[in-house]
Amino acid sequence: MKLLILGCGNIGPVAAEDIAKSISSIEVVVADKDKTRAKNVAERIHRRNVSWIQLDTANYNKLVDVLKDFDLAMGFLPGKLGYRLAEACVEAGKDLVDVSYMGKNPLALNQSAVKANVTIIPDCGLAPGISNILVGHATGRLDKIRSVRIMVGGLPEKPVPLLGYIITWSPESLIDEYTRKARIVRDGKIIEVEALSGLEEVEFPNIGKLEAFYTDGLRTLMYTIKNVEDMWEKTLRYPGHAEKIKLLEALGFFDEEKVDVEGVGVSPRRLTIKLLEQRLLKPEVKDFVALKIEVIGIKNGRKKRYVYHLLDRYDEKRGITAMARTTAYPASIIAQLILKKAVKEKGVIPPEKIGMDDKLFQLFLDELKKRGIRIVEEEMMS
Repeated sequence: MKLLILGCGNIGPVAAEDIAKSISSIEVVVADKDKTRAKNVAERIHRRNVSWIQLDTANYNKLVDVLKDFDLAMGFLPGKLGYRLAEACVEAGKDLVDVSYMGKNPLALNQSAVKANVTIIPDCGLAPGISNILVGHATGRLDKIRSVRIMVGGLPEKPVPLLGYIITWSPESLIDEYTRKARIVRDGKIIEVEALSGLEEVEFPNIGKLEAFYTDGLRTLMYTIKNVEDMWEKTLRYPGHAEKIKLLEALGFFDEEKVDVEGVGVSPRRLTIKLLEQRLLKPEVKDFVALKIEVIGIKNGRKKRYVYHLLDRYDEKRGITAMARTTAYPASIIAQLILKKAVKEKGVIPPEKIGMDDKLFQLFLDELKKRGIRIVEEEMMS
C-alpha cells in the first residue's frame, strides 16, 4: 500500500510519522511544494518506509497524475487548495482524508465520489474533526436534538505578547478562521454571523479565564444534524485577543488586494501571513488544547445532556505540540481505519458519521488513548 501526505507544515509530518510507525508495511511519501522541506521531514522521521517528493498541488493535472500511483491521500494544505485536492482524488479514483479549512462544502462532491468508488473524509482534525465525531456520537443516542455547543482552542500555556497567541498550524487558515463569516444555527435556521462576534468570557477548569467567539467550525454538522434548534462553535483565546484581531482586520492587514509600496504591489494578507510566521512561530513555547462540547436533546421523552471535555498538552518527550497531536492523530487514525477496510462506505463521509457508528467510535477513542489523548464524557438526565 502507498500513502501520499500532502503538506509538510506543522501537522502533516506528525501524521506521516504516526502512520508509518503504526503500519510498517505501508509506503509513506511526504510531498510539498518546497522540496527542501519535504526532504527534511522524511529525513527527520528516518524510517525505511518513508520517502519524499516535490509536488506543487496548485498544478491540478500534475496532482491527478501523481495521485494515481497511491492508494490513499492525506491533505494538510491551506484551505484554498483543499477542495481542489478532493476533486483531484475523485478524478484519480483515490481515497482521501483531509484536514484543510476549505471554503466550499465538501458534501457537494458526494455523488461524484460515490460514482468514482472513493471514500473522502473531510474536516478530519481537531475542530472540525474530533468535535464532529463526538457530536455525532451524542446525537446518535438521542431521539431529538435541541442544541449543540462547541468551544475549542489551542493556546500557549501562558499568554505570549503581543496577541497572547502562538502559531501552531497554518497561518493562512488562521486568518481564514478570523475573516470567514461563521455559519451557526439559531431558532432552527442556518444563519451567518461575523467571525469574532458573540464574544463571551468563560472559565475552564485547570486553565482559568478565556474568551470565546464565533468561528465557522460547524462545517458538515449544519447539514447532517437535522432539526436542531441551536448550534454553534466558538474559538477559545486568552482575554483581549479578539479585540486585537479586529483592529488588524479594520486596518486592512487581512486584505487580499495589493497596495502600492514605493512602486511595488504588496498583498497585505500575504505580508501578514509572513509576519505571523516570523513573529508567532515559537517552537520552544509549550501549548495546550482545550475542547468542551455540550449536546442537549430528548431521549425517551426526557431531557438528556452529553458533555465532552478534552485537555491535551505539549508532548515534551517527543517535542510535538498539543495542536499537532489533536489534529494529526485523528487524521492518521481515520486513514488507518480506511486502509484496514473498517470504513467501507463510499462517497463524502463527514466525521460525525464515524461517531454515529458505535464500533468505529470505540476504535477511534481507543486509538486516541494509545496516543495519550483522553476524552471525558458526562451523561445527565433531567
